[in-house]
Amino acid sequence: MVSDSPDEARSEEMSTIVVGDVHGCLEELEAVLQRADFCRWRDRVVFVGDLVNGGPDSLGVIRFVKGLGESAEVVLGNHDLHMLAVYYAGRERRGKDTFGDVLEAEDVGELMAWMRQRPLVVREGTNLVVHAGLWPGWSAAQAEGVAREVELALRGPDYRELFEAMYGNEPRRWRDELEGWERLRVAINIMTRMRVLEADGRLEFDYKSTYEAIGEGQHAWFDVEPARWAIDGPEPGGVRVICGHWSALGYMKTPRVLALDTGCVWGRALSAVRLDDGHLFQVERGGPVG
Repeated sequence: MVSDSPDEARSEEMSTIVVGDVHGCLEELEAVLQRADFCRWRDRVVFVGDLVNGGPDSLGVIRFVKGLGESAEVVLGNHDLHMLAVYYAGRERRGKDTFGDVLEAEDVGELMAWMRQRPLVVREGTNLVVHAGLWPGWSAAQAEGVAREVELALRGPDYRELFEAMYGNEPRRWRDELEGWERLRVAINIMTRMRVLEADGRLEFDYKSTYEAIGEGQHAWFDVEPARWAIDGPEPGGVRVICGHWSALGYMKTPRVLALDTGCVWGRALSAVRLDDGHLFQVERGGPVG
């Protein structure tokens, strides 16, 4: 079990742990945090989004993470936003959705209000945590600014309209002069749905295969040059992006990206990294693997 008492906290300094896509896999979440020796009274945990959908216990995951209080932060993923849109805007549930337990919970209003307050981007030192990725033309500061625009809309009086307007693939590229729902829609698509870009810079939403299988004329979003966020940051060399979303990509660690969706919901593993020393912890569906 994750330490739930101040008396159980070790004397060591605080650690920051980042966890990949959970997708309703509560048992694996508790196990990977235990392997990382996470203590809520000492440490901080950041989730890369998609707490819900696909796994067996979306309700348990949300209650668990919410119950961690200020020791936990979550960036919103596309599945989290879809669940919010179903609840707040009456969007139709998909056949594969498994968050019905959340929608039917007696405390659903409180849980959804908490989810709606989650950010799109979180800074951890020289890392930016986001669900899917960052537009190559954004500096780190601009990425944070665009995220704040979306967050203000999510928390503002027209949030139901946003949940309706965010669906759709157009526009397929970011332009600074975009306004209104188009601006917010493409920002959400970049930060929560992006995997690859076409050679002409357009977002391509159908690709879900591996990094190695990317075809000619397409590029992983983090390979597109120049990536301003990797250059213009608070420190020389910009920021590293920590993300999830792309389960076929799996675990990837480079100077500019740390990808943590290792497909737990698909029967593979849930991954977590302790930022202090870069140690990787993984729990396979059914037991620990490392």
